[in-house]
Amino acid sequence: MTESLTHMRVEIDETGAAIARQLAGNAARIAQLGRKLSALDPPVLTTIARGSSDCCALYLKYLAEIVVGVPCASIGPSIATLYGAPLRLSRAVAVSISQSGRSPDIVEMQRSARRAGATTVAMVNEVDSPLATEAEELLPLMAGREQSVAATKSMIAGLVAGASLVAAWRGDADLIDAVARLPALLPAESAPPPTDMIDRLARAEHAFVLGRGATFAVAAEAALKLKETCAIHAEAYSSAEVLHGPAELARSGFLVIAFMPTDAGRDGMEATLTLLHQAGADVVRIDTGGGDAADRLACASAASPLLTPITMIHRFYGLAEALSRRLGRNPDRPRNLHKVTETF
Repeated sequence: MTESLTHMRVEIDETGAAIARQLAGNAARIAQLGRKLSALDPPVLTTIARGSSDCCALYLKYLAEIVVGVPCASIGPSIATLYGAPLRLSRAVAVSISQSGRSPDIVEMQRSARRAGATTVAMVNEVDSPLATEAEELLPLMAGREQSVAATKSMIAGLVAGASLVAAWRGDADLIDAVARLPALLPAESAPPPTDMIDRLARAEHAFVLGRGATFAVAAEAALKLKETCAIHAEAYSSAEVLHGPAELARSGFLVIAFMPTDAGRDGMEATLTLLHQAGADVVRIDTGGGDAADRLACASAASPLLTPITMIHRFYGLAEALSRRLGRNPDRPRNLHKVTETF
């Protein structure tokens, strides 16, 4: 790595190779687990995660509910670690997602879910971790070593693992094929963001980050990255939910970043953005097709609208890294954060 490149930038550029490695290495595991879930026919899917991994879990929720029709809910790890409350999870599937697999509360919640009758599945980058070794089923993320505190390639590896699992579970040949095409798309997403967009965002102190459906999951991740790497106060909302109170904060100069859906959620998003713009908000879109501009960051379309959020967040990571440096920060070393967060 040259001195001019941050670990975050290097790891963004490694993402395409990382997910290609994952898809090749996990092909048999994914097919077997898809058949197992199809036969089990669980009434509910639960997720166990924190931070960026919890944004992966939110993406998995939308895919499971849209593609398979199985409701998905996040379990707060404190249910096990603080309250010791037993859950009734017979025939449920509990998916834990983590880069390190070592956060004590995630590990303990997975143990609790297994004792409660759930089939446990771990999506983990570090396969020698407690989370990985204790799960009934393991899907290694295969992102390789990640040095930046701000997770990028491991986060996208988690999104891809979730999409692969849902596609195999449903036996959806078109979605399986669309997932297989992702590694070829991401290298094309590495162009630097427009300088005038970086300057525009550098003036912001507060922001809404909006999505709808599957793009809401990556909006949540983008808001987290703005806080983590740039110290910009950003909150993620569904473009429907933002109108139920938060829109009152919109005024001249208030930043709104919108991850534009390419499915049935698009019209509603456009209507929301029109209202926020009329209130004075400075709207920046992350969208497919076309070119970059001061108010638009372009990304590639995936073969399925459900997968396009993955190309969107990959392109956004480059924007967050460049914005962090523009603000005089080191995205690899946030002041108050560490790579492994040990909550209990």
